[in-house]
This record gives sequence, C-alpha cells and structure tokens, in this order.
Amino acid sequence: MNKDKKILICYNEPFTLYDNYSGKADNGNDFTDLSESEFFTHLNDIKNVLSEHFYSVEELAVGSDFFTVMNEIEKIKPDIIFNFVESIEGKAEFEVYVAGMYDILGISFTGCGGLCLANCLDKNKTKQILSSYGIDVPNYLLLKTSDDLSTLINITEFPVILKLNKEDASIGISEQSVVFEPDELIERVNFLRKNYNQDILIEQYIEGREFNIAILDEEVLPISEINFKGLPENLPAIVTYEAKWSPESTYYKFTNPQCPANIDDELQKKLSYVALEAYYAMECRDYARVDIRLDKNNVPYVIEVNPNPDISIDSGFVRAAKAANISYSSLILKLAELAIERIYSYDTPVEEDGQTSTEKDN
Repeated sequence: MNKDKKILICYNEPFTLYDNYSGKADNGNDFTDLSESEFFTHLNDIKNVLSEHFYSVEELAVGSDFFTVMNEIEKIKPDIIFNFVESIEGKAEFEVYVAGMYDILGISFTGCGGLCLANCLDKNKTKQILSSYGIDVPNYLLLKTSDDLSTLINITEFPVILKLNKEDASIGISEQSVVFEPDELIERVNFLRKNYNQDILIEQYIEGREFNIAILDEEVLPISEINFKGLPENLPAIVTYEAKWSPESTYYKFTNPQCPANIDDELQKKLSYVALEAYYAMECRDYARVDIRLDKNNVPYVIEVNPNPDISIDSGFVRAAKAANISYSSLILKLAELAIERIYSYDTPVEEDGQTSTEKDN
C-alpha cells in the first residue's frame, strides 16, 4: 500500500436538471427519490476508507467552470484522483469532459477513461461497437430530436422499450417505457420529447431473465440476477427509475437482486464470457457492470455497459464484491491502487534515440 500518496476525491454536487426523472406522467403522492439524498453519506464513506490508508485525502466539488477546477487541482497537487464525478449540473455527458481534464493535467484517476465513458453513455454508439465485435444486442433504432414521427413506420415488431439515448441511472424508465402497438409508441415518444428533449433509443424488448455482471480489474465477480417475483403481471419486468430510487414503489419492492445468482456452471460461463467481451470491446478499465438479458432460447443479449457503476455501500457492485469476499474497504482501496499503478504511464521517459522502452520492446 502506497501510504505516502496524496489522494484527491473529485465529485459533483447533486443537481436537479429535469422536473421528471421517473419517466411517469404522475408519480403519485408517496413518491420518494433517494438518488441524491444519500450522496454525501456515500462520499464520506469513500473518504473515511482512504483516510485510514493514505497520509492525505482531500475532496473537491467539480462544477462547470473547468478553469477554476483545474487551478484548484494544480494547487492541491494530488498523486491520483478518486473520480466520483457522474455528471456536471445534471448533465451526464459532462462526465466525459472531466476525465479529459484529468488527462490534460497528467493525473492518474480511478475508473474508466474518457473514450469509454463517452461511448458507453451513448446507447446507440454502444450497440454499434458491440455489434461490430459480434456481441448480440437487441435490435434498435435511434430517433433523433430532429426526426419526424414518420420514421416510426420502420418499427413493425413489438413490444419495444424506449430509453433516453444519453442518460444513466434509469432516468426516464417506467412501466410505460415498454409499448406494444404503434399508438402507444407515438404517445411515449411525445412524452419523452416533451420532458427530456433528447434522442430516443427504441429497442427490441427482450422478455426474459436479467443479470448484472460486475467486473473488477478484468475479473468477473459473482453474478447477480434481478428477481421480479411478486411484480404484478400487468407491469413489465424491467428495472425502472423507481426500482432503483423510490422505496415506496411497487417496482422497488419487487425487483430484488439475488447474488450469487442461482444458475448452473454452463450459464455462468456463458454470461461471464459475454460480459468480459463487452467490457473489452468498450475499453472499460478498473470496474464496470454489464447488464444482460436472456431470450426464450437462452441467448444472452447485452442491454447496457455501465462504466464506473455505483459503489455505495448498499449498491449491487459492492454486493457482488462481498459475495467474492471483497470488503467495501478493500474494493475502494483496490480502485485507488489501480490508479496508482498508472501514475508512471503519464510520464513515460524517452531515451536518447527518441524511443520509449515500450516501443523498443515492441
């Protein structure tokens, strides 16, 4: 353990960008949103772990004034940055720019790099990349904000599920996201355009079992399956925004992750292989989660690749780590150590002939 290192935790303060996050026209009177309420608790959990093992741990809120942020980072002079930034002022795409800022400053940081973050945030781009590697994904169509609704005549097979193309955390996903006929499709598109004003991914709905595969430093952790038992039959078996963030909701109560999943060795190997292939195809680093659905023929389809997934104490990733006998503290320290190992890649020495030692070895 490099106890002499100075660690800077960069984070984004919670910010409300949309009036509606749940993807429903009416949330009801009992709607509670935990997506932001426990943020600083999770931040302190990370800081407490790091403070026990490194001589200096500081934190910095990252806002949209990147020049100020860069100046602050240069004043602190950290050895590495523990990257806890997921968006800037509620905009998820700014997460990519923050990673680029770290690279410009020449500071190693935890988690996935900017290119990976950009490609994974763009669901359409993710599917293009995965398909190019021969990895199965559901059929899909990207409806841009400028596209006329006549484009929807190309969709002839139902059901489909509609997702915001550049959002994470299941923002905009509800039971109304799965549609079964053209009229419902048009109604849902109009709702998403009105409330979120961004491109929409229209995806073949794979009705089957759903698995979350957590990957830490290229190692697959015990697989988790979403248990939809008890969910009313009139609700599609999907992980909605409410399922993640609203404890009083029906979806929260009946989308219970089971880790390790009750699966045989053959399926475990199949899911692990596909998840790792997706991890490599998207150029993930350090940690990521791959979400997979099985169709009726047990064919695995990758539906999401999530770089830098939630690592709060009660998160699915931490649950998978614990199933592999990796404590929360060990997980946080592992991520820091991976960033420390990369420190010297930002300052590769050039020898007299102008080649690096790496180039000579090649």
